[in-house]
Amino acid sequence: MLRNVAVIALPEVAAFELGVLCELFGYDRSDEGLPAYDFAVCSLDGRPVPTHTGFDLSVRADLSRVEAADLVAVARYYHHGYAVDPEVSDALRRAHERGAWVMSVCTGAFALGEAGLLDGRRCTTHWLHTDELAQRYPAAKVDPNVLYVQDGKILTSAGTAASLDAGLHLVREEHGTAIATHLARRLVVPPHRDGGQAQFIETPLQPVQCETLQPVLTEVLGTLDQPHSVDTMAQFAHMAPRTFARKFRNETGATPHDWLTHQRLLLARRLLEDSDLGMHTIAERAGFGSAATLRHHFTQRLNTTPQAYRGTFRSHSE
Repeated sequence: MLRNVAVIALPEVAAFELGVLCELFGYDRSDEGLPAYDFAVCSLDGRPVPTHTGFDLSVRADLSRVEAADLVAVARYYHHGYAVDPEVSDALRRAHERGAWVMSVCTGAFALGEAGLLDGRRCTTHWLHTDELAQRYPAAKVDPNVLYVQDGKILTSAGTAASLDAGLHLVREEHGTAIATHLARRLVVPPHRDGGQAQFIETPLQPVQCETLQPVLTEVLGTLDQPHSVDTMAQFAHMAPRTFARKFRNETGATPHDWLTHQRLLLARRLLEDSDLGMHTIAERAGFGSAATLRHHFTQRLNTTPQAYRGTFRSHSE
């Protein structure tokens, strides 16, 4: 049972994400029927830690506090491009070896990567940093689309709000659904959010720059509502379909079908955000043909529905 929680605050710690961990595990709500934890925020040497927002955080514990913890969490920090102190890495490895939960929030995943705890494991971080995480720790299996990932007793979360999702997941794992739901209600957040962070990733609607197929890509992007296929795209390029498909993959890194579906989804996202058009009209303009097909690809690639996406991202600027 989860009873003892230690949060490691590294230099340039993010105050909000640290506060989320404090909110989840640092308050005694036992009078409400919720678990109470022996909770501490610690630093490398027990000294104050500079936050990213211009004030110092006074802590009462050093890394020795980690040795007894059932959960060791690393909050987001802004120096993730620098090496983590070896003592922090050693403390994280020892915690994992003795069976404790090890959790990261956002860029805290880089500290877990430095400790070697992500090698061979599925993990995530904020979508802005997933490429960097994968490059720095090539043995890690970085998933840029999810809100959080549990692999064994290693738990990594995406950006700010996703730390709440990950924390509630951990509470659900340790204390059951009823306690997690009660805590979520107390925090005024959903006990579980559908979807992942793929729907939040900003990807521009523009052609891939490539050597010989640029005119084809430009033509297709301007006529996404038309029923394009490998055959029709090959005709634009004056190539045989097989030759075109092979050259397309070599130059863009994707198959024609995957690239076309991705571009259609990007257009559908813009129309959902910025227009009052109905689902059927959006599906036709994006080249999906029907609202059912649009919904299928949205669910498959973004793990959410067009209606839910519009409800989340619809612009109210007018």
